[in-house]
Amino acid sequence: QVQLVESGGGLVQPGESLRLSCAASGRIENIAFMRWSRQAPGKEREWVAQITSAGSQDYAERVKGRFTISRDIATNTVYLDMNNLQPEDTAVYYCGAQQRGINSWGQGTQVTVSS
Repeated sequence: QVQLVESGGGLVQPGESLRLSCAASGRIENIAFMRWSRQAPGKEREWVAQITSAGSQDYAERVKGRFTISRDIATNTVYLDMNNLQPEDTAVYYCGAQQRGINSWGQGTQVTVSS
């Protein structure tokens, strides 16, 4: 099973940018897709973006045009570039992978957008 470690979270002001990273290790073969989800305080976890093994990307409507998911195959790392961050983007961001129908998640990284 794959292990996932997120990094890159922090405190930013509205309109600023952040790059989140997700490093995959362990048994990384047969990963169908990797994704980012987030969970704001008092709310359910919501899907943000995903990238398939073929490199196809998809985004939630509320982040489309502001967030970009990408990957570095050589280092087994997936990124989430977040631009024009807004207070409603404040959440714990989780990296996930689906491997043979099994979902794995990292422990999350906190993103706080506040003036």
